[in-house]
Amino acid sequence: MTVTDTVEAAVGPYQGYVYAYPHKTAYRHLKPRPRLHDVWAGEDLGSLFLYLHVPFCEMRCGFCNLFTRTGATEDLTTAYLDALERQATAVRDALDTLGGASFATTAIGGGTPTYLTAPELTRLCDIAERFADLRAVPLAVETSPATATTDRLTVLAERGTTRISIGVQSFIDEEARAAVRPQKRAEVETALDRIRAVGFPTLNIDLIYGIDGQTAESWRYSLDTALRWEPEELYLYPLYVRPLTGLGRRAADWDDQRMRLYLEGRDHLLAAGYEQVSMRMFRRREDVEVPGAPRRGSAAGTEYCCQTDGMIGLGAGARSYTGRLHYSFDYAVGAGQVRGIIDDYLREPDFDVAHVGFSLDDEDRRRRHLIQSLLQAAGLERADYTRRFGGDAMTDFPELARFVERGWLDERSDVLRLTPEGLAHSDAIGPALFSPRVQALMETYEAR
Repeated sequence: MTVTDTVEAAVGPYQGYVYAYPHKTAYRHLKPRPRLHDVWAGEDLGSLFLYLHVPFCEMRCGFCNLFTRTGATEDLTTAYLDALERQATAVRDALDTLGGASFATTAIGGGTPTYLTAPELTRLCDIAERFADLRAVPLAVETSPATATTDRLTVLAERGTTRISIGVQSFIDEEARAAVRPQKRAEVETALDRIRAVGFPTLNIDLIYGIDGQTAESWRYSLDTALRWEPEELYLYPLYVRPLTGLGRRAADWDDQRMRLYLEGRDHLLAAGYEQVSMRMFRRREDVEVPGAPRRGSAAGTEYCCQTDGMIGLGAGARSYTGRLHYSFDYAVGAGQVRGIIDDYLREPDFDVAHVGFSLDDEDRRRRHLIQSLLQAAGLERADYTRRFGGDAMTDFPELARFVERGWLDERSDVLRLTPEGLAHSDAIGPALFSPRVQALMETYEAR
């Protein structure tokens, strides 16, 4: 379906979360597998993003479609770190043959990185330190209420973590259970207290709207409860019911409810001193003083630009980006398939090649820049687009005029920026801008 078809069909606002373009379901096995030296040759290695993926969780939430598994034993986590170290050696060697690389920012995600014990987290940070000084660049790490223990958090703080993100989703136990997230509010609050006690420049709290039984009043209650910890950032996620997840059999049409709750949450946070960075992300304004709150550190700013700079991903489930190729290992959501991919990763004999990926042509490079810029509140700078691609976005993508007509896109001489209504419909606008080639690959994707 083209963007014209999408807009004219007036589809719902929740088509899909575009956190990267193209999605992994557009990746295919690369034949032959290119050597990493060749993949990165000619790329700008001066400002990269280092990402490490830990595909383990203590539980699988009902809405989760992340690449993760539960029930990992100490033997499995040790074997995973062994494989991660082998991969790091191969990637480091390939980059060194090209003169080395510099990293502007780092992140550890999953899964739940703090599923690892404190000694295992120390080893994980040692692996990351082979690429970047974690105390010199921003480092973001994800955690969960059950695993945000003082010993784990202390390791992360001592290694330079500048941003901790914790998935809370709801401060009401009944809503958490409805989202198939068996947690207790007391556990959540204890974890948040620990995070603040250990001390990190930036705390992010994830909340979800659209949970069965959630009301405007209960949603505001969760928002207000989160604000008690003065988080520097909050992410507000609409609940998606996806195939192969725990809630996949309970799908219903609740677009109107989700939109009402989104608007409620957006306006509530704007009034509380936050600025909207994207449909999901809200950041406390710099001019808002919070007595006793830690000052925001370098986590809020970085020289890395996600639209143009490259990324090195380590671990099963991690992806890497160059200007010409996005690559990773196999992708799946189903528990059995994820376990099989992790097992293959543990046995992988050759980490010096790209296994699965997508080669970007000129059109997809332009589309990636367009989508990742447009879905940010700051929008797309037209002059910057012209410098990079030699044209104008409105000319290259005439379908954007449909968004202007609909009132979703503000077209100015210097910038293309989504209107408040357009930001609210980001999950329809992003997927509608996928290229026909990417759409066809995603539609024909079959998990291995």
